[in-house]
Amino acid sequence: MSEASRRVAIITGGSHPIGAGLVAGYRGRGWAVVASAVTIEPSTEPDLLTVAGDIADPATAGLIADAALDRFGRIDTLVNNAGVFVAKPFTDYTAEDYAVLTGVNLGGFFWLTRRVIAEMVRRYGGHVVNISAALAEMADSRAPAALTALTRGGLAAATRSLAVEYASRGIRVNAVSPGIIQTPMHPADSYCGPGNRLPPLGRAGQVSDVVGAVLFLESAPYITGELLHVDGGQTAGH
Repeated sequence: MSEASRRVAIITGGSHPIGAGLVAGYRGRGWAVVASAVTIEPSTEPDLLTVAGDIADPATAGLIADAALDRFGRIDTLVNNAGVFVAKPFTDYTAEDYAVLTGVNLGGFFWLTRRVIAEMVRRYGGHVVNISAALAEMADSRAPAALTALTRGGLAAATRSLAVEYASRGIRVNAVSPGIIQTPMHPADSYCGPGNRLPPLGRAGQVSDVVGAVLFLESAPYITGELLHVDGGQTAGH
């Protein structure tokens, strides 16, 4: 595959478990990848470019998009994976919590997606995948997280709106909504607590489950405006 024809994905939150899995997944399909995070190791690989920066800062969107275009000449897919989760009673949220959650989960999505879609419209179409969260659709008094739900739910609503707005210009917009996903920060035994939080399938999901869902959407050109649940039946059984 020539450099000019190689497809290019931008993945935010690329240094965290799901983001790193997505980077590996796209590279495994022969894509070039631009991975961003607040802190991320430089890459010497020809098909991987890393960009360090705070996604909540509007200037970071320009840095990421410009780096992708300067290095690879195109942007085919954007995966908005960067996100912050804070669970606490609603009245315990602070102004700092609000600023961080809205800045990363909504502001980071807005600034970079606006920049990338403008490029996709001008050039050749493309695909945007937003990583939401099942908790945005399910309330649980044992684990209150209203502010996280507000921001993650906003991504789901924007997904449907953008899918309709840009379908005629060759741009698809989808979302993946993970439930309980096992990562190094959340080992399997951490889910076996009060309230039996495990979903109907009886186990936590794996990073590979989320990566597989995103790559499925990547390979399904007639799907847009979809919110794909990767939650072991959690939403269905709620």
